[in-house]
Amino acid sequence: MQKSMQLGSDRAYDILRSEHQPLDAIFAPKSIAVIGASDREGSVGRTVLWNLISHPFGGTVFPVNPKRYNVLGIKAYPNIAAVPEPVDLAIVITPAPTVPYVIGECVDAGVKGAIVISAGFKEIGTAGAELERQVLQQVCRGKMRLIGPNCLGVMNPHTYLNATFANGMALPGKVGFISQSGALCTAILDWSFHENVGFSAFISIGSMLDVGWGDLIYYLGDDPHTESIVIYMESIGDARSFLSAAREVALTKPIIVIKAGRTEAAAKAAASHTGALVGSDTVFDTALRRCGVLRVKSISDLFDMAEVLAKQPRPKGPKLTVITNAGGPGVLATDALITDGGELAELSPQTYEALNQLLPPQWSHNNPIDILGDADPSRYAKALEIAANDPSSDGLLAILTPQAMTDPIQTAYQLKPFAQIGKPVLASWMGDVDVEAGAEILNQASIPTFAFPDTAAHVFNYMWRYHYNLRALYETPVVPEQADTPDRTVAKTILQNARQAGRTLLTEVESKQILAAYGIPTVVTQVATSAEEAVQLAEEIGYPVVLKVFSQTITHKTDVNGVHLNLHDAKAVREAYDAIALSVSTKVGASEFAGVTVQPMIDLKNSYELILGSSIDSQFGPVLLFGTGGQLVEVFQDQALGLPPLNTTLARRMMEQTRIYKALQGIRGIKAVNLEALEQVLVRFSQLVVEQRFIKEIDINPLLVKAEEHQESKPELTQNSLVALDARIILHDLDIAEAQLPKLAIRPYPTQYVSPWTMRNGTQVTIRPIRPEDEPLMIKLHKTLSEESVFFRYFHLIKLSQRIAHERLTRLCFIDYDREMALVVDYQNPETEEHEILAVSRLSKLHGTNEAEFAILVSDRYQCQGVGTELLKRLLQVGRDEQLTLISAEILTENSAMQRVCEKLGFCIHPTADASVVRAEIKLGCQHLE
Repeated sequence: MQKSMQLGSDRAYDILRSEHQPLDAIFAPKSIAVIGASDREGSVGRTVLWNLISHPFGGTVFPVNPKRYNVLGIKAYPNIAAVPEPVDLAIVITPAPTVPYVIGECVDAGVKGAIVISAGFKEIGTAGAELERQVLQQVCRGKMRLIGPNCLGVMNPHTYLNATFANGMALPGKVGFISQSGALCTAILDWSFHENVGFSAFISIGSMLDVGWGDLIYYLGDDPHTESIVIYMESIGDARSFLSAAREVALTKPIIVIKAGRTEAAAKAAASHTGALVGSDTVFDTALRRCGVLRVKSISDLFDMAEVLAKQPRPKGPKLTVITNAGGPGVLATDALITDGGELAELSPQTYEALNQLLPPQWSHNNPIDILGDADPSRYAKALEIAANDPSSDGLLAILTPQAMTDPIQTAYQLKPFAQIGKPVLASWMGDVDVEAGAEILNQASIPTFAFPDTAAHVFNYMWRYHYNLRALYETPVVPEQADTPDRTVAKTILQNARQAGRTLLTEVESKQILAAYGIPTVVTQVATSAEEAVQLAEEIGYPVVLKVFSQTITHKTDVNGVHLNLHDAKAVREAYDAIALSVSTKVGASEFAGVTVQPMIDLKNSYELILGSSIDSQFGPVLLFGTGGQLVEVFQDQALGLPPLNTTLARRMMEQTRIYKALQGIRGIKAVNLEALEQVLVRFSQLVVEQRFIKEIDINPLLVKAEEHQESKPELTQNSLVALDARIILHDLDIAEAQLPKLAIRPYPTQYVSPWTMRNGTQVTIRPIRPEDEPLMIKLHKTLSEESVFFRYFHLIKLSQRIAHERLTRLCFIDYDREMALVVDYQNPETEEHEILAVSRLSKLHGTNEAEFAILVSDRYQCQGVGTELLKRLLQVGRDEQLTLISAEILTENSAMQRVCEKLGFCIHPTADASVVRAEIKLGCQHLE
């Protein structure tokens, strides 16, 4: 039988891998050197050493101090080189100027991890920043990973490792806590003892010189003791690393963030509306939504949400049903719910009927469901059961106030069975001593209980928002209608000509030409340099027309009275031309007037003015903006932000976050606009921003969308339904080179890896990176696989239903190109024009290393056509482009065909401890493909 061209174990497809963890040297060390250990009472060196030896972590501690023979009765060593055993972790507590030398010694000694507790680095200014540079230079000489400097240290409560100078040891638990503030760490540690909150890891990250948010999120994502990750953040550091790690881990573990610096005194002045509308904290919120992370506003919210998301399922939407035995608390819950964006569920007629049969006639007959003060435990339970069965309800809140007839304990017992009903159930047992036992019963049953109902409603709002964020990661985007490839040459030429002319502001005409090059409909725009020419153009276009000032320097036309609308004849056109010329000359000087543009006056009936724009954020790079447009755009302040690149799902998410979206869906007898076409415009605009990186700011304002007179099934982009009426593009400063341009926070689709290829049998295919839209094609691929192919790929048989599960395929198709690359072989049937994926290959970087694993899967019908060899060649090139040092895979011993492919391409095959598996690996270095 022909051997199957499949290789790789599950690990190359697994989203979370527990192997290859360089940070184990920090969190699970077998030997620790404390450099700067001291006997001096109250010193950091003494406290750290005492914490290590008084909480046995299962390893050896070596004090390092050149002035002491022993510290706290333990033999000391003059330097790290003198320590007689290999050291996993060095904790450095020496003065800042000595740290570069100390870290250099550690690298030379082969130390795998370091925690630099010492302060006095970039927080003190230029001299400290230079010390950090020297430390990092030493770290880069080896494979050491470093936390700090200027940090409290780390704890691993499950192994009793306390590598900090805190006064206590965190309780073991399931929450991984990371903080940028050491002082906040100690405060939360103290609070956690009183609240009995436990941690899987307790980390003070310090200045993030080496190990950053991304490294720690990956590590805790792999950690079996961690069920949720909570973060106190002051600055994001490497935004791309954070977003990449967070998006991967958020699919399996909640990540909850509180960030300091939510408010800003003022936004910097910007030349475009978009720049004025975008604030850095709002951008941060946008970034968290993009990667499925929940942001909260207070420390209590941070840990409340960690507990709630661990106990209860996420609500599918914002609609809450409230059951209460008192009207006032129900009103408080409602106010908190509605104010923060939630909704009360509308009870169905069946629910009303059931409640009427159960409850006294005086019940509220509405949501909140007031079951009255004499409600016994049975009435509570039956009312909750009826409400839970209502399909319009996304979650339930049971409120109890301790009245004379109330039995908090028995009511809690009656509600315990509702802990896992597929919808979240929250409770508010109001009071103190009288309800304490009942609240504890509910908490132990995994029904989170709060002292006040408005707090519970607040938590529910966080829950549904968190689910909303995650949905964007799980939903499969729609494959867009076939569109013409952008004319990148036209766009690039316009930008180059402007820069060569010393301009950073494009004219309206140039801006619209760039939009048109990317398939975004624009209104006809002609330039006139005299009144008579304007009249001639107006008559060619057809009245009524619009005249706008044409200038290479004026950014806001209305500021100089530079827009005249609805001109019906030649006289009106001449007068408008003269008025614009006079106004510009008076306000900014005649030299700034270069004529006017003449455009048709678009009928605004049943239409909406939108804005679509982009500007640069200092941390996240280009940021997209969508919302209500027109002259009053900054007054209405109705906009949503997004990070490029977009797909149709993410484009719709941006639209949904605006108030204008409700009108766009159709309102008061006006039909909906073509939302699918609008999605396409957002996706194309995103592509423009991604590809034309010399653009600093861009506005389309207004982007006019009209209600559909006839509902079309296809989202066609035409001027009849959607058109850019005005556009403005501002370029980066002329002295900025391409290599200095801001990076995208999310790596865009790597078009450089798209190319045609011919199989041995002559079949023409395209090899390209995978896309989120490929999920349906991946399902078809898996249906073609034989049991042997499945076994060779995964090392065991996996049911088809498991292989094509939506949650699994979503992760495999919607990838972060920064951390992995998946190439597919795409075949288009010339007769049906339908696409089919014949094979897929994947290169997955190993966290915290410069190495990667690969895997290949080829449909049985297309094996022995050179597909596996070609895919592996291309993965090797990707690895070289990413400057990886080593690529490897595990292959079943009996899969000799795949081993031969690997050997042909330069891999070495090594046996492993498992006789049924061999390991193929190649060191990349400076090798080149033939």
